[in-house]
Amino acid sequence: MVNIAKGGLFAARNLIRKAKEKRWHKKDYVRKVLGLKIKADPLEGSPQARAIVLEKRQVEAKQPNSAMRKCVRVQIIKNGIQVTAFAPGNGAINFINEHDEVIIEKIGGAQGGAKGDIPGVKYKVIKVNGISLKELVLGRKQKK
Repeated sequence: MVNIAKGGLFAARNLIRKAKEKRWHKKDYVRKVLGLKIKADPLEGSPQARAIVLEKRQVEAKQPNSAMRKCVRVQIIKNGIQVTAFAPGNGAINFINEHDEVIIEKIGGAQGGAKGDIPGVKYKVIKVNGISLKELVLGRKQKK
């Protein structure tokens, strides 16, 4: 008689079932299946979003830097959530006024967080009233 280990002919079925149950003990699996990253994201999974500028503000850079980073507080149009977005470029904040419509995108920090020395700022402005902010800063286009 051959000794069949761990339950015999239908052992594979039980191993598969137990593996499925154990996946729910892993935090990454639970977040992926339940879609928690998208639910917690102000952009709701999309790469970019339209927003209205509420105010201009300066955010102090983290140590060892001592600069004041130019940011804007915006309200996303599709869901009303308010976030802070960085205005990249030398003098870019001068092209952005209150009540302008801007397009924001994720700034590209590690694990969806802030990038560089700007604490808590996860988004950046890429367009102002339909015109690229980079083109405005370089002087190639004029704001209407």
